[in-house]
Amino acid sequence: MTARAASWLPLSPGERAVAIEVLTHGPLSRSDIARRLDLSAGSLTRLTKPLIESGLLIEVPEGAALPEVRQGRPSQPLDIVAESRTFAGFKITQDMVYGVVTTLKSDIVARRDLPITSHDPAHVVDVLAELTGAFARDFPGLAGIGIGLGGRASDRAVVDESAFLGWRDVPLARLVEERTGLPVVVDNDVAALVEAERWFGAGRGLERFAVLTIGAGIGYGLVSGGKRVGTPEDGLGVGRFWIVNSSGPLTPDGERGSAISLLSIPSIRYQIRAATGRDITYDEILALAAEGEPMAARVVGEAARALGTLVAQIANFAIPEKIVLAGEGVGLVDVAGPAVEEAILANRHPHAEPVNLETKVSDFHDWARGGAVLAIQVLVLGAGAS
Repeated sequence: MTARAASWLPLSPGERAVAIEVLTHGPLSRSDIARRLDLSAGSLTRLTKPLIESGLLIEVPEGAALPEVRQGRPSQPLDIVAESRTFAGFKITQDMVYGVVTTLKSDIVARRDLPITSHDPAHVVDVLAELTGAFARDFPGLAGIGIGLGGRASDRAVVDESAFLGWRDVPLARLVEERTGLPVVVDNDVAALVEAERWFGAGRGLERFAVLTIGAGIGYGLVSGGKRVGTPEDGLGVGRFWIVNSSGPLTPDGERGSAISLLSIPSIRYQIRAATGRDITYDEILALAAEGEPMAARVVGEAARALGTLVAQIANFAIPEKIVLAGEGVGLVDVAGPAVEEAILANRHPHAEPVNLETKVSDFHDWARGGAVLAIQVLVLGAGAS
């Protein structure tokens, strides 16, 4: 597999702006597009014609036309042809690589996973290449690869540091590109998830929102002015130092009472194991808490109060329009939702607006989808853009 996928259409800046607007906000009527981009009707017609002729944009059938008050002859909304490009997205964990194929609109159309038996970069690249080859057989038009992992990445290409893999300065994008012949982008997994929510998910169309993830660790991302706020701290694991209960438990992976010591799945399992000698799964702990088993109920209750405190802190300081809660640990809300809500209220001004909290049930394939969105962005916007 060495043939490089063709780049996105050679669009003019105006054509590209129209395509991106429809991709991230469509389907849109022509009048909506013209208003959003401050274009005249004539200019819009000139820009959309080659996009429709190329098969990138399509007129939505009249039966699916968007409701709109129009003067004069009605026009059909325009939408992206999602199947015109496909992308591979990967999420690397400590022992697995989870992979998906998505359309240009980030809809998952295939899933495939493989274990990793070593953290040696060459082995992980072998696994990524094997998964990409399997995907390419079913989707020969793959346009790019996006990879998300826990850690810090620079230039969307080099893994500067990943503690759970033991990596430093690994040029992962170049290594995978050499094996697959496809353009590759690499970034922190939380950053990738935030971009997926910004372009295609719960944050679509919002100027300011936050993403909080709970699972193997604690992740946080902020969008302001419609753009993700990137910082040098991305991938550092701030949850260890985000203190939500100074009297809380001390675990091997966090400061006393930190978000990670109270909320991460390994820490919750550790607390149960230390107290009972039983090594049980996170789902089993939640089930026991729901049944009223005292130790599980106490640990899960503390985690719920920590989560509510954390959500309230984000709302108080970032003032987001919405907070998206995601990750493998969100089942906590189903079991202890009232405790989460009580903690939010206890840490907010009594006259503050209710927090718009959206919980998304997600698994590692959703994280992999975030990687695919990174590849979509690079193809659409160009390298280094977001």
